[in-house]
Amino acid sequence: MKILVLDDHPLIVDALAQLLPQLGDGIEVRGAGDAAAATRILDDEPDVALVLLDLALPGTRGLDLLADLLLDYPGVPIVVLSATHDVATVNAALGAGARGFVPKTADPQVLLDAIRQVRDGRAYRTPDVTPEPDRDGVHIRADELGLTARQADVLRLLVEGKPNKLICRDLKLSEGTVKVHISAILKALNVRSRTQAVASLARRGISVETLTTRH
Repeated sequence: MKILVLDDHPLIVDALAQLLPQLGDGIEVRGAGDAAAATRILDDEPDVALVLLDLALPGTRGLDLLADLLLDYPGVPIVVLSATHDVATVNAALGAGARGFVPKTADPQVLLDAIRQVRDGRAYRTPDVTPEPDRDGVHIRADELGLTARQADVLRLLVEGKPNKLICRDLKLSEGTVKVHISAILKALNVRSRTQAVASLARRGISVETLTTRH
């Protein structure tokens, strides 16, 4: 199993190169200090089975990079390894499609367990999350964001990281209708992508679970 560590700190890459072989025989660790190096490795070495991603790479927006990697290499699961692990960051990363989130402060065994779970097709969410002042998030009506009740429903599923086809199935809508709703959501939030939408809500302290609608 080949694992790509995308982190600009050589000491982190070296430490993980020593740790990750504990997962079992045949573990090979590749390191990349920036997005361009990671892309070259993923293009040249299609046997990379998992990516460990630091969201704080210089010169990049971590969530946008995460979304780009998932779009370009959809078969490669990504586990975020981050020094920042507040509720908003964790939710944004998982909502954008990361299969796991592990703080850099975690015990090494926690990281190994997370990789095992993701390797087995499960998702991992760290229990070690820095709480926000308001654990319930900001309560706000959908229409205050410029959204209809149905658009709020789509937004909830979008934040969960569900692709259009699953949103169609869950809400019993056509794919064309879902695309129209997503375009309206992005316009209302003044963002250009799903990832930016998740990040925007996180920065404003808005949880989709607390988004209310008028019926």
